[in-house]
Amino acid sequence: MSYIVIEGLHKKYEKTTVLSNIDMTIEKGQFITLLGPSGCGKSTILRIIAGLTDATAGKIQIEGKNMGGIQPKERQVGMVFQSYALFPNMTVKENIAFGLRMHKINNAEVEHRVQEILAIVHLTEKANAFPKELSGGQQQRVALARALVVRPKVLLLDEPLSALDAQIRKKLQSDLRAIQRQLGMTMILVTHDQDEAMAVSDKIFVMSNGEIAQSGTPTEIYMNPKSEFIANFIGHYNVFPRQVLETMIGLKLPGDSGKFAIRPEAIHVEKKDGDLCLLGVATQSLMSGNIVRTTLEGNCVFTMEQLHQRGQMLELGRNYACYVAKEDVIALS
Repeated sequence: MSYIVIEGLHKKYEKTTVLSNIDMTIEKGQFITLLGPSGCGKSTILRIIAGLTDATAGKIQIEGKNMGGIQPKERQVGMVFQSYALFPNMTVKENIAFGLRMHKINNAEVEHRVQEILAIVHLTEKANAFPKELSGGQQQRVALARALVVRPKVLLLDEPLSALDAQIRKKLQSDLRAIQRQLGMTMILVTHDQDEAMAVSDKIFVMSNGEIAQSGTPTEIYMNPKSEFIANFIGHYNVFPRQVLETMIGLKLPGDSGKFAIRPEAIHVEKKDGDLCLLGVATQSLMSGNIVRTTLEGNCVFTMEQLHQRGQMLELGRNYACYVAKEDVIALS
């Protein structure tokens, strides 16, 4: 039996439908991400799991137990928000111990568990510091430790890293995934950041307008988008109308799909046997770290991505024959 089962989840506020027929199964110890643009309903799912919001219809089971009518404090579900919500007059150690004190855990056990979780989140040396003495990343680790120390059955993470700068955010993504694996804990993360979802997840549910648009492993979703929405949201795919692409490559494509997607990194300038040819003039070049994204204009505008290597970048204003393998042309529904 799956650890968490969500069936037919529906949420409506007066005339506005926020969630429509959400079905999910989550195994114990998985790191799940709900990915989607603002307003798609992903945070509402977390709040319903936690018992902070009532569903209009549907049910949620955790370890085979129906959560209907179960109060939030009795669900054994932890939650970490974007805001740290630390007590400013308490030390790191006292903040982490707060939930244990509320559960009337004895002092020796509190001390043991707090020291244990401090080591896991790498904050042992900050145990007696106050929140104002910590960086944003350290404060978020305290908030994470406070949720973990009570040993919830599932930990819900509502965009906990979105307020941090890019470098700290990447470090905490790595830390979060390492902690999750170390503890074997089931975690559900909400984010609108595709890179974050790809970096930490065992499975991703991509959401759009209150529905699940596609689910799968990061590789499955990235390599095989089912729709134009997924292709545009999950990466930097080139999306071509059938007639435009067939004109560019001079070949009739199989099936009846009206649009096709090609990953920019699947396009290259070295011809291989069986490759399809795309012609275009290089018009713009943008560098992002070690990746250079070049825009080309032919029958339509498309982009290709290359590793930044001296002497191998495309020259702006020059015509190029670019190539793509047939298997990298993906039919969209």
